[in-house]
Amino acid sequence: MNIFKIILVAVGVIIAAMLAFSVIGIVYSALWYLFLLGIVAIGGAVGYKLLTKGKESRQLNENTPIAIAEMDNADRTLEEYRRKYLPK
Repeated sequence: MNIFKIILVAVGVIIAAMLAFSVIGIVYSALWYLFLLGIVAIGGAVGYKLLTKGKESRQLNENTPIAIAEMDNADRTLEEYRRKYLPK
C-alpha cells in the first residue's frame, strides 16, 4: 500500500508540474502577443501622423492668420488714434 501511495504522489506531482508549465506558457504567450500588438499599434500611430502631417500643414497655410487679417483695418485705426489723442 505504501508503494501505491508513492506512485500516486509522483503521478500527482508530474501532473501538477505539467499544469504549471502550461499556465506559464499561456501567460508568456499572452504577454508576447501583447508586446507585438503594442509594436504594431505604435507603428500605425506614427505612420498615421506622418501621412496626415502634410494635410494639416496645407490647411494651416490656406487660412489667413488673425494678425494679418486685422492689418487691413490698422491704417484706419491708426489715423483715428492720431486724430483723437495726439496733439496737433
